[in-house]
Amino acid sequence: MANRTVKEAKNIHGTNPQYLVEKIIRSRIYDSKYWKEQCFALTAELLVDKAMELRFIGGVYGGNIKPTQFLCLTLKMLQIQPEKDIVVEFIKNEEFKYVRALGAFYLRLTGSALDCYKYLEPLYIDNRKLRRQNRVGHFEIVYMDEFIDELLRSDRVCDIILPRIQKRSILEENNELEPKVSVLDEDLDDEIISDEENPAEIEEESKNKAHKRSRKERSRSASAERSGYNVRSRDYNAELERYQRERDRARDIPNNSSSSRHYYEERDRVLRSHGGYERDDRYIRDSKRHEIRDSRSDRERERERRDRRH
Repeated sequence: MANRTVKEAKNIHGTNPQYLVEKIIRSRIYDSKYWKEQCFALTAELLVDKAMELRFIGGVYGGNIKPTQFLCLTLKMLQIQPEKDIVVEFIKNEEFKYVRALGAFYLRLTGSALDCYKYLEPLYIDNRKLRRQNRVGHFEIVYMDEFIDELLRSDRVCDIILPRIQKRSILEENNELEPKVSVLDEDLDDEIISDEENPAEIEEESKNKAHKRSRKERSRSASAERSGYNVRSRDYNAELERYQRERDRARDIPNNSSSSRHYYEERDRVLRSHGGYERDDRYIRDSKRHEIRDSRSDRERERERRDRRH
């Protein structure tokens, strides 16, 4: 008897109001301790006091599917079916945010599409925080406007399948609902008016932005040139050190013409790649002197070979 819908209740969406909650969840609510102790023989007046004691929203949680107090009170409202004026007062309550959330959730389950858009869309300006218990049992933070947006857009909220409602565009085409006016449109209109009233300030601001942009580009190009110069100088120094090592090695083996030739070829490659001939003419004189010496050493060795043969 305690779990039956009141006799005066009307069918909602063509069915018993309590059947809007799935059977498995409904049976878990009937077996819960909060339903048996706190929701027994509740009336619409006493339901307000219980709603004011809420501290979080949510559906079911845990492995054994435990219902939250928010879900128990929702099923109780479906059972006793309070009048529409009471539900509207729930929604307009600004002092207790969980009372407002409970009223909005019940209206989304039982109200028509026109009533849902009419009473729930004004709550988009409410950005207060709500605690919500997820399926694992942990608490998370959501905002009131997010919760309202879920009620109008999602198919399932707090583990309850929501009845389908018509889209807003269809109601606007049928002239049943006025076009939606965003709160941000007023701020945009004020900015446009202020811009039209002060064209000189707009022009000056655009000039300042262009000047700042050009100055940033110049500084960026200068930094790029400096970084490129540093890279080139670093590479040149590394090649020059390798060239010094090759030169010392060639000095240790003066009679080996192939080693000295390899040394000069390597040096020429390094200087040619980094423009070293223009910076230091000493390398050119050294290269000519060593070429003459190498040619003389080659002629002397050839002469020694001929003498040995004879």
